[in-house]
Amino acid sequence: MKKLLGNRWLLLLCRLVLGVVFVYASIDKIQHPAAFAKQVYNYQMLSVTASNLFAVTLPWMELFAGLALIVGVFKGESSLLLSTLLVIFVAAISVNLYRGVNLDCGCFSTAEGGRSIGMLTLAQDVGLLAAGLLVLRGAMLGRHQRAG
Repeated sequence: MKKLLGNRWLLLLCRLVLGVVFVYASIDKIQHPAAFAKQVYNYQMLSVTASNLFAVTLPWMELFAGLALIVGVFKGESSLLLSTLLVIFVAAISVNLYRGVNLDCGCFSTAEGGRSIGMLTLAQDVGLLAAGLLVLRGAMLGRHQRAG
């Protein structure tokens, strides 16, 4: 199992998939910050001000971290940032599933009537989190091996 988790082709695949997903996810949010802020607020976890701040900054973090992973620079930092965001997304989705709140996830589109949160959304985010942690582990091991 250790050999599989350290496989450079698996790490490359995870890095590229994670990067592409987050770059794609950022585009519509950057183009429609007000609509995205409304979706963030609908999760009922942040104030209006915090929702607006999150909606304006999050897509740019997704874009730059995703691009960094695609290009192969700042792999550790980018995978840590995206993994942290995914933990937040998993928590927000889980809380709202538990509450029974039906809302658009805002993951890839700000359009009304988009994809509702559900167990599939949660599973996809957990899968992306696993990929992010794998990339982070690979980046940290790579640094450790270069330093040693």
